[in-house]
Amino acid sequence: MRTRRIVAATFLIWLLTAYAQQQTPPARAQQQENAPLQKSQYKFQVESQLVILNVSAKDKSGKPIDNLKSSDFTVSEDGKPQEIKIFEFQKLEDAALPTEAAPPPEPKAKAPQEATPPPVASAVASTIAPAKPGEIKYKDKRLLVLYLDFQGMQPDDQIRVQTSALKFLRTQMTPSDLVALMTYAGELKVLQDFTDDRDTVEKQINQIVIGNGSEMGNVEQDDSSSDTGAAYVADDTEFNIFNTDRQLSALEDAVRMLASLPEKKALVYFGSGVTRNGIDNDAQLRATVNAALKSNVSFYPVDARGLVAQSPVGNASAAAAGGNAAGVGGGSRGSGGNFSGAGASARQSSFQQSQDTLYALANDTGGKLFVDDSDLSAGIVQAQKDISSYYILGYYTNNTAMDGKFRRIKVNVNSGVQVAKLDYRTGYFADKQFKKFDSSDRERQLQEALMLGDPITDLSLALETDYFRMASDRYYVPVSVKLPGSDLELAKTHGDAETTRLDFIGEVRDSKNQVAASARDFIPVTLKGETAAQLAKRTIAYDVGFVLSPGTYTVKFLARENVTGKMGTFEAKFTVPDLSVDHSYLPISSVILSNQMEKTASEVGGARMNMRLFNFNPLIENGEKLIPSVTRVFRKDQNMYVFLQAYEPSAKTTEPVVANLSFYRGKVKAFESQPLEVSAGLNPNTKAVPVRFVIPLSKLEPGRYTCQVSVLEPDVQRFAFWRAPVTLLP
Repeated sequence: MRTRRIVAATFLIWLLTAYAQQQTPPARAQQQENAPLQKSQYKFQVESQLVILNVSAKDKSGKPIDNLKSSDFTVSEDGKPQEIKIFEFQKLEDAALPTEAAPPPEPKAKAPQEATPPPVASAVASTIAPAKPGEIKYKDKRLLVLYLDFQGMQPDDQIRVQTSALKFLRTQMTPSDLVALMTYAGELKVLQDFTDDRDTVEKQINQIVIGNGSEMGNVEQDDSSSDTGAAYVADDTEFNIFNTDRQLSALEDAVRMLASLPEKKALVYFGSGVTRNGIDNDAQLRATVNAALKSNVSFYPVDARGLVAQSPVGNASAAAAGGNAAGVGGGSRGSGGNFSGAGASARQSSFQQSQDTLYALANDTGGKLFVDDSDLSAGIVQAQKDISSYYILGYYTNNTAMDGKFRRIKVNVNSGVQVAKLDYRTGYFADKQFKKFDSSDRERQLQEALMLGDPITDLSLALETDYFRMASDRYYVPVSVKLPGSDLELAKTHGDAETTRLDFIGEVRDSKNQVAASARDFIPVTLKGETAAQLAKRTIAYDVGFVLSPGTYTVKFLARENVTGKMGTFEAKFTVPDLSVDHSYLPISSVILSNQMEKTASEVGGARMNMRLFNFNPLIENGEKLIPSVTRVFRKDQNMYVFLQAYEPSAKTTEPVVANLSFYRGKVKAFESQPLEVSAGLNPNTKAVPVRFVIPLSKLEPGRYTCQVSVLEPDVQRFAFWRAPVTLLP
């Protein structure tokens, strides 16, 4: 059996200036500078490592048991007994507060008066007041956080959320309830700390501007896409490739703010689904869940769209998808796509996928997902009912290592105590402390950081995997990684040069979770003058090449910036197909979309560990490297470079292929290139025929498109096509 192994072919790193990435890093940099509620600013760490458990003890009828003592419990961590230092019973009431009468109508103004100046917003945003270590800040109170994620939430959904939240406050809130209010629309804001004052929370909810953040959602690029024909208006936040990660990162920030409160917390998340397209960073999802578990927070996602009847022809608030009776390639408008079933299937699939992340958040933190009901207040009531009376247990762990490893917890009641069910979290990830590394610890600590079950996500990473056939059972897999320059720090050196060192470590596992291969590299980066000053507006691109057999893999990459010690993790699944299985279609490689060609001599840092594979790399030709656009966001004044390989395994000489490239808006063809005939260039070893396009984007109007590449081998009548969403900025 052939041993699958990874070979580091080439490590190249460039400082890139693509406009698409200029939108992301500055926004994040300004957000970190100006907003007080940022991820890096909320690190509630207790050096004494106090561990808090919320333990629910119920009898056979499901009622809470309220007469247990500290001596009735035994707690162990990783099999070692722990001494209970904090013990408190939280008795919670379930009866709703009296319903308040509707306020009388305001009297009509008798005469025009001088306008009251608008209130001046506080320079310091509200936050969640932390508790001192071991302090029970809210005795006998149920802590509910209403978290309103307006990113991509349509105005009618926002109105539904607002109405449902007000209904809960007025008719379903109990004397034991304390409510906090948070919103997210590109920036996390705490509008109200925990309070039992219904009027105060109601006032904050009424002041929310409907429509805020609705334009920031990810837009589907499939058969369900609306064809509005409307003018295109660019918005920087619309094309932020980190939108989904930042939604999850904001949730992580929120639960970290709640970490110092020992009480049990329920975060009721109102959103219109979390869309994850392409290769998404699973590490950020896991980091958010782990932070919630450690903070004793359960997620209760509520789908703000309520009960939805899916229809491929749209509804009163959305245009129908364009269609054509002859198929996508025909380019004519019609209604065939609406009734072929493709639109209905795509719309339903997209809707379900947007709920998958919500389900994961709820299931992994002990909460519940609330969907398919337009009375969203019932989702808050579900969280309210799940938090019944419980015990708070605290101990100071005797394992003081700051290694970030998982600690397993076991809670038992002593013999003679009648308890039918104990409910508590079964473990947590210890705090992790990775400072600037010295040379002796560098490799060990970097490896430990990669293997952590609780990923480090201080640096933002975007990653793309592609594949090119080398032989029938081997494929060259280039992996492209991009980092926002605003996340990096440079250290001054002699003269006007500024430097940093970037460490990269990667691991590939197969479908059996066996390590198929690994890679390790460090790149010293030196920038001078204006180039260093513009780092915050640019991105760093890094690539590495693997050799893998066909199969399904998981890639996990970690990058570390060594001036501050910040690290970021990216984890995702990818598939290397076996192109020799089906002979009915023309086998092709991945299709690379790019807006930049760079000379290999111009990299700001690099290392080549295997010159044979470096020379094989199909993205390098005549000393120039094609840089994949991980974001697939372009600008009108740029050229789009398109590259792929068609494979002719039995050919002795090049069998001509004809290719063309098209752009669609919905189902309407907006642009089609002239047919490109390739009649030369067959690689005798790999049997690959290179296909290259250069498309001036000035011919297209700004907007979102589906890019389609079609390749035909006329002699044997074999065909292949590839599609992907792209965005064109002015």
